[in-house]
Parts: sequence; structure tokens; C-alpha cells
Amino acid sequence: MAEKTLFERIIDRDIPAEIVHEDDLCIAFDDISPQAPHHVLVVPKKPLPRLAEAGDEDAPLLGHLLIVARQIARERGLSASDQGFRIIINNGPNGGESVPHLHIHLLAGRQLDWPPG
Repeated sequence: MAEKTLFERIIDRDIPAEIVHEDDLCIAFDDISPQAPHHVLVVPKKPLPRLAEAGDEDAPLLGHLLIVARQIARERGLSASDQGFRIIINNGPNGGESVPHLHIHLLAGRQLDWPPG
């Protein structure tokens, strides 16, 4: 049996997290090392290592993750026309992936530069 990822351990409540959303498909929590005033991770409960390994059958789940990120942004007042937020999905080592479990970063609360990396 493979060792659980950090996110699987959070999902299973082996590690505490500041959970801001949970449903049958995903969990969202504040990042422990925030890169912006608002930095939330939206993580599917299904253990997908990365976006490149998602199948066509995962389309509803992937869409759900984005809808949840949008909902959290709205709840935090980040969707107003004078605000904004960024959604990031890292894929693989050169893409900035540090945990091999698909997740969406929701970043906001300051001016975010472009290009990001």
C-alpha cells in the first residue's frame, strides 16, 4: 500500500487544517504557507496525482473544483470588480508541483504579478 500524501492525511483528519469548505467530492483549506493574504487549496478527495493523469471521466470533478474555488472567492468578497483572484494548478516538478495530489490554489488579496514564475 502506498504512503498517503499530505492531502490524503488532511482529508482523513490525520493532520489538522483550517477547513473552509468540504463536500462529498472535495475539501478546501487555508494554505499553511500562504503566498498571498488569501491562499486556499481546493483538493479532490479522489487521489489524482496531477491534472495530466486525470481522465475524461474526471471532467465533472474538475469542473466542481473550479466552482468551489469560485464560491470561496465570492464568500471572501474577492469577486468584486475592484478585486480579483488567481487560480493555479501545478503539474509535475517543472510546473511547481510539491504534493503529488491534484489541487487548485486560490490566491488573492494583493496585486499578483505576471508572469508568475
